[in-house]
Amino acid sequence: MSNHPEAPVAPVEAYEPPYYVAVFTAVRTEDQSGYSKTNARMEALVKDIPGYLGMDYAQTPGGLAITVGYFRDADALKQWQSNAEHRAAQKRGQAEWYQSYTLHVAKVERSHGFTRA
Repeated sequence: MSNHPEAPVAPVEAYEPPYYVAVFTAVRTEDQSGYSKTNARMEALVKDIPGYLGMDYAQTPGGLAITVGYFRDADALKQWQSNAEHRAAQKRGQAEWYQSYTLHVAKVERSHGFTRA
């Protein structure tokens, strides 16, 4: 979603499946006017969705950004997808901020994690 300079250096925890992920991969345009403010609003808004589990974000040096949103169930993901402010931000993103993007939605059937002591 954003550059996330303050993003934690730890992945979202592994949850008990099943749950859903929305994988948003994007290349942004040069003009990012208003993007940071809108992105911050979207990050605050999604946290209010019952069933939202968290988000991971990464960006390559070449500018490919990947955001993975985690949702407990399909209803939580649908609520996020249909949120009016989110829909408006998507339209603005297509018009101004994204050169290209893909969205993949999947049901997670297996999940585990590791943390070094």
